[in-house]
Amino acid sequence: MKRRPKGDKLFTVGLVADTHCNEREDFSASPYPANAEANPRARYVMACLEREAPDFVVHLGDMVNPVPELPTYASSVVEFKKIAAGLSIPIHLVPGNHDVGDKPVSWIPAGIIDNHSIATYETAFGRPFYAFHHKDVRFIVLNAALVNSGLTQESQQRHWLENELKSAPGIRTFVFIHYPLFVSDPDEPGSYDNLEEPGRSWLIDLVETYKPEGLFAAHVHNFWYDVIGDTETYVLPSTCFVRHDYSEMYRVEPGDQYGRNDIAKLGFAVLDIFEQGHVVHYQRSYGALLKPDDTLPVATGPIQRVHTKTSAIGNLAVDMRRSWAEELDIAPSGAVDEFRRKRARNDYPVMALWEMGLRAMRVPIQDLIDTRVRRRMELLEAVGHTFQVYCYGTPDQALVTLLARHRHLLRAFEMVINWEDAARACSTIKKLKDEAGIAVCLSRVNRKDAAKFGGSRYNHLISHGFTLAEINEISAFLMANDPDRDVSEIMIAVPRDTCPWQAAEQAEQAAKVLDRRICLYIRSSGSSPAEAFVDDKANATRFLTAAFAGLSGRAATVVLDTFTDADRGYFVRTGLVDRRYNPRLAARLMQTLMAAAAAGPWRRATGDQNRIAIVNAAGREIRLRLGNDGLPEIRCSN
Repeated sequence: MKRRPKGDKLFTVGLVADTHCNEREDFSASPYPANAEANPRARYVMACLEREAPDFVVHLGDMVNPVPELPTYASSVVEFKKIAAGLSIPIHLVPGNHDVGDKPVSWIPAGIIDNHSIATYETAFGRPFYAFHHKDVRFIVLNAALVNSGLTQESQQRHWLENELKSAPGIRTFVFIHYPLFVSDPDEPGSYDNLEEPGRSWLIDLVETYKPEGLFAAHVHNFWYDVIGDTETYVLPSTCFVRHDYSEMYRVEPGDQYGRNDIAKLGFAVLDIFEQGHVVHYQRSYGALLKPDDTLPVATGPIQRVHTKTSAIGNLAVDMRRSWAEELDIAPSGAVDEFRRKRARNDYPVMALWEMGLRAMRVPIQDLIDTRVRRRMELLEAVGHTFQVYCYGTPDQALVTLLARHRHLLRAFEMVINWEDAARACSTIKKLKDEAGIAVCLSRVNRKDAAKFGGSRYNHLISHGFTLAEINEISAFLMANDPDRDVSEIMIAVPRDTCPWQAAEQAEQAAKVLDRRICLYIRSSGSSPAEAFVDDKANATRFLTAAFAGLSGRAATVVLDTFTDADRGYFVRTGLVDRRYNPRLAARLMQTLMAAAAAGPWRRATGDQNRIAIVNAAGREIRLRLGNDGLPEIRCSN
């Protein structure tokens, strides 16, 4: 099922979660400094939402930090309402465990939901479960803590929800709940972070039966995406702090406050609802603060954003060297969980790709073979992603069958071979095209690199891809061995010391000579494994130059190496995102470029050949220039 939106945008919804407002400014009972900044951080996000001017805002719960049993609860409610009063648009509230009491589990020391805590919530915030409509779309708010509670209100909510869904089964519906139904797997054991059985299966069955378009949850203070039946599900981060037990997901030191103050993961979301489908844009706040008497420093309107779902740019790919759908165990922490490990998937690579509107991903064949990763590939293909799957050597029949079965996922299959095997490989390439309809990108591994050192130095440096200087040689081979043009693309490696913009210009001429498309692999590292490329400005400039090359060339696909920092081992260099999958300078500028480039197609601008600029049919020009400090800048005309 394709999930890319169609038609006009109907309206926008602001989404905010886990503000954890305190009973007074610059104070928290929590021992972490990040919690003491909850109020000014929430105020900043509310001001950003006011600037965005959505039709309304939904708060996904944990409006306050003190729980109902504490005497500070009432004053924290007052503080939250003062902050929310900065919105001139309606705000709908979802009860979180801090607002209405924790879900009923025997091991938790906090107060669980009961009749008194429900009454306290209703006095403070109003109805704990309800539905409302806006422009023929239904929105359902649930009280997650009631599930499995055995309280009278649980059966009331259960019957109400079932009747609500049955009463209008065809209406577009979005569901809001605080606890996620699950984090990474619908069969995962119960934990502090999900709904327990049997309530989880009851709600999953309802979702699968009535097919709401989207379901939004919070509570875990991190991002996850999944699909239940036909329903896209999102777990959204907090405005205040990160649940830092999940810092296990990154092979790097945890950072400020042991990972709790990972400010790049804080923020809010904007839900754009189209005639068909929707798009969720996550907006990072970076923990920015707004004091009671302050105003936002930038009085502009809504931010121009791009998303993989809406991007029309498919020939700009990123090399996903590191696992992008990794699952790992989160250790018992002694805090929110203590009696078992939790299995979790790292979805921050996906969030970063969506922010930049990058669709194409270069991944090894093992991702397609692994059933869990392949499921993620299936889900992402539905929202617009394509995959350039590569392997070394000629695939055997089992791999050919696998590729054919999942050809809908593939932008291309990249076959890296020894050149002496190229003629024999052509029969397999023909089979892939004729029997499976798969586009093949031909590359080679270069095994004679010792010649670069006069044959006198032993080395293990593995390079792959052809060079632009070898076009005539490749052309002669293709004329002799591939008369039916079964090879769709030729992989050309662009060394670090070669400008991608110039390489793309040469690639357009090469494509004409070969009568094939060119795939340009833009290397981020040099020829020495000991040389590090960690200058953020220089690397951002190279990424952007490569992106401009991809946007301007219709005969070439551009692959950016690499998506994530390589901060250890060989060929160290920074990527678009760091090891916590937070955006580097290159990613933030790429987001700006891809949003500006939405109104394509583009071609190289005329004029100075050294100028990096693209122009569309309407005369809109996008330029890349370097500031006096070496910082790359994107400038747009019109």
